[in-house]
Amino acid sequence: MGMTLELNTMIITKGRETRIEENRFVLEKDGYRLYPIDIPIDVRKSIESDTSGIAVIKKVEWQENRTWLTYQLISLNSTN
Repeated sequence: MGMTLELNTMIITKGRETRIEENRFVLEKDGYRLYPIDIPIDVRKSIESDTSGIAVIKKVEWQENRTWLTYQLISLNSTN
């Protein structure tokens, strides 16, 4: 039996991220997803939206068909 795996090159939050420290967040996603670690990537609220910032993923965890990302926001695009 195979395992589905999705490769992602940006973080899509859909507003579900949780702040754990000043610039660190955790995001839970359905399914098994692979992300680049320690490389700056775009953060967006949806796939169609503009970039809301740049983050570096520090940890990816897989368990029971879910993925948890721990990432650090390194720049934020102002909405003003």
